[in-house]
Amino acid sequence: MDSRLNYFGNPLAGKVLKHINSASKVVADSVLPASTQELVKIRASQINGCGFCTDMHTKDATAAGETSLRLNLVAAWREATVFTEAERAALELAEQGTRIADAAGGVTDEAWANARKHYDEDQLVALISLIAVINAYNRINVINQQPAGSYQPGQFG
Repeated sequence: MDSRLNYFGNPLAGKVLKHINSASKVVADSVLPASTQELVKIRASQINGCGFCTDMHTKDATAAGETSLRLNLVAAWREATVFTEAERAALELAEQGTRIADAAGGVTDEAWANARKHYDEDQLVALISLIAVINAYNRINVINQQPAGSYQPGQFG
């Protein structure tokens, strides 16, 4: 499989990605736990069918010490006992925020209240921003049919 175009080599795309990457760096450096960030990125990427991002974030999470058990259960997190209540709240918010068009009301008050029980305001801002940023990356890669499987941990910095 080949991508539709060399998005990562295009000068205009480089300018766009510079800004998305800057937003991503702000979130990465936030007080939201790094393991939660990876789980959210993986789950949103799974929902969006973004193989490139699923590959990347699964490998980055593994390199950061995440277990294969937890990574293998991200898609079935509701039935899995290996996630904390805070992680479960973040995964629910990520799912509802990613599937925003599927529900007329967007994110439910219940999902928001549950996330608010586990995260302070800065963490919630980071979580919302993370969901928005990963969805932007997913859309770029899915539209471009960016192939998955060759990512190396830390490849993009």
